[in-house]
Amino acid sequence: MAHDHAHDPHNHGIWTHGHVFLGHSHDRAESRAKLAALVTALFMVVEIVTGFIYHSLALLADGIHMATHVGALGLAAGAYWLARRHADNSRFSFGSGKFGDLAAFSSAIVLGITGLAVAIESVTRLIHPANVAYGDALLIAVIGLCVNLISAFILKDAHQHDHAHGHAHDHSHDHSPGHAHSHGAGHGDNNMRAAYLHVLADAATSVLAIVALACGYYFGMGYLDPLAALVGAVVIGSWAYGLIKDSAMVLLDADADPKLSGAIKSTIEKDLGARVADLHLWRLGPGHRGLIVSLVSPDPITAEKIKASLRQHYPDLSHVTVEVAVCADCT
Repeated sequence: MAHDHAHDPHNHGIWTHGHVFLGHSHDRAESRAKLAALVTALFMVVEIVTGFIYHSLALLADGIHMATHVGALGLAAGAYWLARRHADNSRFSFGSGKFGDLAAFSSAIVLGITGLAVAIESVTRLIHPANVAYGDALLIAVIGLCVNLISAFILKDAHQHDHAHGHAHDHSHDHSPGHAHSHGAGHGDNNMRAAYLHVLADAATSVLAIVALACGYYFGMGYLDPLAALVGAVVIGSWAYGLIKDSAMVLLDADADPKLSGAIKSTIEKDLGARVADLHLWRLGPGHRGLIVSLVSPDPITAEKIKASLRQHYPDLSHVTVEVAVCADCT
């Protein structure tokens, strides 16, 4: 919440505040990411071991492929752990909430590279068809889908819990004239979104692969295998682009929600009669935003009054700095 400090100059504690800007469901998300990484790692080991036992290159290849998802989920879990560990570290001026966005950005790049590699291989296979062991490949695709469905089920609760909380914030404010606004953009947990997208991307490609391989096995439609992979690559690329864009905006302290900035400015100017000279709004972490605003007022007005008004309408403003210049002759 915006901190409106009290007025006792002898009580220094009330003039300071913490900078812990973690998501409200941080612990839940961290435990879910760890569990999903563990489940995926166990299946990876099973595939690699059975691949050696049965001399199946397909199983070995899928086990190695699954290692990339273990890495992505491990990266998500590690980001939650680092954010929690450094939550009270004063070296992070505005808290450690962006560890998750950094992990999401990195994970999205890996996801995009994966999609590009699949697209290149798909085009190559369309031009130069290869013999496919449809029976073995179909088995691997089914196993992969099962693993991804389990991981998706594990992550879904944390992902939906975070989304539902963000949605509730979007509609919890005063919607009287001049106050109606929506600021859901960039509000959710990009780190959990990245982990969930990795799982969904693999599940989607597994479904496409199962359909294509079945058609190839039963009807001899071999061209559907690389075609399905190409469609999956386009979907993965689209998801990766969106995630890279959103997480990069957070890392660059960009104003991801101009509508919210405009609503805050309107609240200050209409309710308090001050003029906004400069306003900076950025995201500190899931469900937390920072605000620095400079005002010009014809009448004396305290920063505490400004903060109290903003806190009433915008509860996700967790760190607010207000500068007021009184100018009686200013219009």
